[in-house]
Formats: sequence, structure tokens, C-alpha cells
Amino acid sequence: MAFGSKRKQAPPAATHAKGSDRHEPAAGVGSKRKDEPTPVARALRLLARREHTRLELERKLSVHVEDPAELQSLLDELTDRGWLSESRAVDQLVRMKRARFGTARIRQSLLEKGVAHDLIAPALETLKETELDAARGVWSRKFKTTPETSADRARHVRFLQSRGFSLGIALRVVRGGDDAEEQ
Repeated sequence: MAFGSKRKQAPPAATHAKGSDRHEPAAGVGSKRKDEPTPVARALRLLARREHTRLELERKLSVHVEDPAELQSLLDELTDRGWLSESRAVDQLVRMKRARFGTARIRQSLLEKGVAHDLIAPALETLKETELDAARGVWSRKFKTTPETSADRARHVRFLQSRGFSLGIALRVVRGGDDAEEQ
């Protein structure tokens, strides 16, 4: 007895309704185009979730807009109305990333999102004041004890550097103590 030989098969009429019906779309499937949201609705839905940079929004909407000029005019209109703001996007991104990353990693993230250098510099200046405290917070959440061996210290330093903290800050944190702050 072969595997599955006792299985009943449905008659061919029940499997496929009619030969011509197999390739026709079901009701409502062919009408997807008219149910799609407009580019404005898509943009507003994205902006309602979080702030986006102009480049981010352009990348996300370019798939759905056929004419690049139409997309640019839409982005200009959103900017003119105050719904699309680079500075708000920078502030939000810095607040979101600060608890987990250092200045270098945040700078890289801002550059990837297309933020202009003149907006990045002021945001990072305020971060440098709290860099050591942020690194200590990230380090203490990851590691519960101070490193015992030089290999452990190196691993802790590499972890902090991978999170965007400078070598100097990472060394100060891993050494521990308040005396390291006075250097």
C-alpha cells in the first residue's frame, strides 16, 4: 500500500469551476487600483506615525507616484504647510536613539536619512555634553559587573565603540570610578 493511496480525491468539477473561470480575478481583486490611497493620503499616514525627513518620505512615496515632479510638488506643499519638518525629524530621531547609541552612530543615522549637515551639527553638540552619562547607561544595562581581565575590558570597549561612543569615552566608562572624569 503506497502512502496516501486511500485518500479520496475530489472530482474534477469540484476542484475547478469552469475552465474559463480559473484565470479571471475574484470580485474586487481587479479593482485594487481605485482602492489605493492617494500619494497625499500615504504621506499623511506616514507622517502621523512619526516624523520623516524629506529624503525618507521621497523614497517611500516614489514607488507609488509615477511623475517625479508631482512628488516634488507634494513634498514642497507638505513642507510649506509645516507637516514635513527636517528639524522635528532630527529632534525625534536624536531622542529615540540617545538611550542606546553614541554620537557617531546617531550622526551616521542622520546622514543616512538625508539630513543636512547644518542641522546635524547643533543636534550633536548638545549630545556631547551628556555622552559620558549615556555611555555609562548603555554599558550598565549590558554588563552587570566590571571587567576582570584585559580581554573582558577589550570586549566592553568594543561594545561601546560599536554603539557609536568614542574610544576615550569607552575607556573612561570601562575603567569606572569618578576619577576618570577629571582627565
